[in-house]
Amino acid sequence: MAKAKVKTAYFCSNCGYEAPKWLGKCPSCQQWNTFAEEVIEKTTKSRFASGDAVAAGSSFRKTAQKAVTLKDIQVQQEKRFDAQDTELNRVLGGGIVPGSLVLIGGEPGIGKSTLMLQVALKLIALKVLYVSGEESAQQIKMRADRLHNKNNNLFVLTETDLDKVFNQVKEIQPEVLVIDSIQTLGSSLIDSAPGSISQVKDCTGELMRFAKETNTPTFIIGHINKDGNIAGPKVLEHMVDTVLQFEGDRHLSYRILRTIKNRFGSTSELGIYEMRNDGLREVNNPSEVLISQREEELSGVAIGATLEGNRPLLIETQALASPSTYGTPQRATTGFDNKRLQMLIAVLEKRGGYRLSMRDVFLNIAGGVKVQDPALDLAVAASMVSSFEEIAIPPHICFAAEIGLGGEIRAVTHVESRIAEAEKMGFSTIYVSKFGLKGIDFKKYGIQIRAFGKLEDIFQDLFQ
Repeated sequence: MAKAKVKTAYFCSNCGYEAPKWLGKCPSCQQWNTFAEEVIEKTTKSRFASGDAVAAGSSFRKTAQKAVTLKDIQVQQEKRFDAQDTELNRVLGGGIVPGSLVLIGGEPGIGKSTLMLQVALKLIALKVLYVSGEESAQQIKMRADRLHNKNNNLFVLTETDLDKVFNQVKEIQPEVLVIDSIQTLGSSLIDSAPGSISQVKDCTGELMRFAKETNTPTFIIGHINKDGNIAGPKVLEHMVDTVLQFEGDRHLSYRILRTIKNRFGSTSELGIYEMRNDGLREVNNPSEVLISQREEELSGVAIGATLEGNRPLLIETQALASPSTYGTPQRATTGFDNKRLQMLIAVLEKRGGYRLSMRDVFLNIAGGVKVQDPALDLAVAASMVSSFEEIAIPPHICFAAEIGLGGEIRAVTHVESRIAEAEKMGFSTIYVSKFGLKGIDFKKYGIQIRAFGKLEDIFQDLFQ
């Protein structure tokens, strides 16, 4: 009897585009040499039929949809429930949305599994199924004991076969499902190894259908590749409702949960945790931990008022400008865009007269935070000038303004919330742009607001 021919296809590792033969350049994402051959098995079988809905009150409509006018669409407020975690609620946009599919990515050992197990343990009123393909039940039990949380409604399943996972889902009927991780799941309908592009895409698609049909919120943990992106096809991030990035230095105690994509809220929110022996502690006032406590005033240190989503943060910038030993000065940054640093150095030399072109410049954003807010420009420039002149900036001063190429001080958004945060943290003076203060009542603030329009005027006032 002749052996059945194995069906194969080629998938782009960057975007998941499928082609019948190998291509040098992907027609979808225009990347070169990204196609890999994988064994596939086409099928129309559904793992989770509509009659298997498990969530209370869930239903699957088999009738065909008809087009309706925009005015006939009834808008209903999304019902959310509390995740019992203030930081997670913030990055999700106010709580967990029923039927949502949330992807959490991060480096190995950063604390993704700890975070999700801690959240599952806190959901005492809900039935939670925690599926792990990486750890044994004993390891999960040991971590749960270390977290000092007890939940009798938490079910643990160590399984990598998606079909067996769904069998347990139908039996237990969980109200929240956690998958750790999507790269370990495999489907019998796809004849390729777990973690491959086709397996990841197919398993995520089945989980998405399950979440929508049963109205069950589902959290999936994803690995990242060497470039820092979530492993698997790029289409994986398009399929899910929310993408959260869990980041931070493993050698530091603080972790940052950042929203990359969110169909139910803002994409710029930030949650901060502190890694401790008994789990992750929520940091409700991150400005206190992002500003280091110093016994003496040091040059090259300035405090900037930045904004992550709707959350104001006070961040410490540390700069070191030292004479260059080699012919080409070095430029190194941590947590700040290197190209923007080069631009600020050029502005300081052209508009301020500071000869930084002959200096090595090193910049560090304290606390391991990565900042893209242009409002930190003035704090970065002030820290570099402070290090250059060897003059310490008083610790009760902070900055919130963008710097233009002409040396002008540009206004930034939500300046009132930045001023209020600086006042709450005990700062006595804040430097801002004079062009963004229209309609602001200075009398309601107990902090001195110093407004300028040119960079040289600020430095003359600051370092006189």
